[in-house]
Amino acid sequence: MKCALIIPAWAPEDIFSSKTAGSQINYWQPLGTLYVAAAMQQAGHEVRFYNGAFMQHEEIMTQVKEYDPQFIGLYSTAFGWKKAKKTAAALKQKIEGVFIAVGGPYPVAVQEQCLEDCSDLDAVVTGEGEITVVEMLAKLDAGQSLDGVEGIAFRSSGLIRKNPPRQLIADLDSLPFPARELLGEAGKYIPPPATYKRRPVAVIMTARGCNRRCLYCFQIDKYRESGIRYRSVENVMTEVELVLSQGYREIKFIDDTLAADYNRAMTIATEIKKRGLDFTWFASAVVNQVDKPLLQAFKDAGCWAILFGAESGVQKDLNAIRKGITPEQTRKAVKAAKEVGLTVYTPFLFGIPGQTYEDGLKSIEFALELDPDIANFHAITPFPGTELYDNIEKYGTMSEDLSDYTYQGAAFVPYTMTREEIAELRQLALKKFYSRPKFLWRRLLALRSMNDLLAAWQGVKSLFWLQTQKGLFKRR
Repeated sequence: MKCALIIPAWAPEDIFSSKTAGSQINYWQPLGTLYVAAAMQQAGHEVRFYNGAFMQHEEIMTQVKEYDPQFIGLYSTAFGWKKAKKTAAALKQKIEGVFIAVGGPYPVAVQEQCLEDCSDLDAVVTGEGEITVVEMLAKLDAGQSLDGVEGIAFRSSGLIRKNPPRQLIADLDSLPFPARELLGEAGKYIPPPATYKRRPVAVIMTARGCNRRCLYCFQIDKYRESGIRYRSVENVMTEVELVLSQGYREIKFIDDTLAADYNRAMTIATEIKKRGLDFTWFASAVVNQVDKPLLQAFKDAGCWAILFGAESGVQKDLNAIRKGITPEQTRKAVKAAKEVGLTVYTPFLFGIPGQTYEDGLKSIEFALELDPDIANFHAITPFPGTELYDNIEKYGTMSEDLSDYTYQGAAFVPYTMTREEIAELRQLALKKFYSRPKFLWRRLLALRSMNDLLAAWQGVKSLFWLQTQKGLFKRR
């Protein structure tokens, strides 16, 4: 079948403040969509990909109509749901008889509700899509009912039906590697300024799932019944060597934590070094899962930066979100990473259930004490499918506008704080952290390349607005 996979059109200003978007914007390779595309190709289908990060809505409509696919798969987050509905409606009008399905975090979370909310959709993928979409296409190609295809909700004779869920894929090594050739110009897909060393940047996930129970984290495995499903180290290394052969020069490992299995993480680092592979890489890890020997192994294998989810400097807040760490463990991990020469990133959250404005101020002071190379300050967000969302009345109030669900718009407000206070804390934190002479001098000394200069310029512009415009992050 002729198939089109689409991420609806969006703009940076839809998510970020127009004043700071330049230093925040990122264009990740859409790994989930590329995995599904590869599975479809392996089954013999023709696939084209249209990414609304780089295309206007009308441009997508024109090109897809010209292609005239029989099947369209849309991707949607909570934030992107309105745009997905708009895209589905336009496509139904333009392409007669086309079958439109939707997948992604938001459809997985709310499932058949998507069909109730959007009459132009024919099906919803309610879990991992690689096997499900291929089975669905086989049924459609044969003109058969979608009965028996696990992991979907669909329309049948004017009714909405929901099939049983599909078991999560246990053998991740059995999946084809993401179809990165569909991306077009690979150099367009870059993380925010100052968060990469080389271009182009590939994204790799060495495992799926998480065995932690953070209050705000969305997982397909909602109750963590399957824990973490690991790819074999050999399978990971084969993909690493493949992307390097395709011209990629840096890799972002986007596992929730690469160090969940300490010995496996050490083996991956050792294997990269043993094979003499020339690339820089970036990873995330939980602070109580690393030590100096592991971080040194990462550094020796080409890792240049690591992200630790600090979230808060107040133990009460960490307990509230079930982070499972202490501020002291964060201090030790950041210190160890710095000592081996890694660049350190630490995100923080404001609006945690039970958090007060004073607690937020303590977190800012904790960030200044840690002195990481980069710190981000977000508003905690109750994404559909998370425990925070499912029990919202217990913790606070929630915006009904899905466009707020971006970590930027304070979609959630705890009973102990106001939306305005969350916005104030975010702006204050960024201003205090990035205007320090110590930080500015360090960044000046670190300038080495045109990428460094670009990142510095974007940072200077953002800092100007942080200093001069009040209420920069307040909801309009």
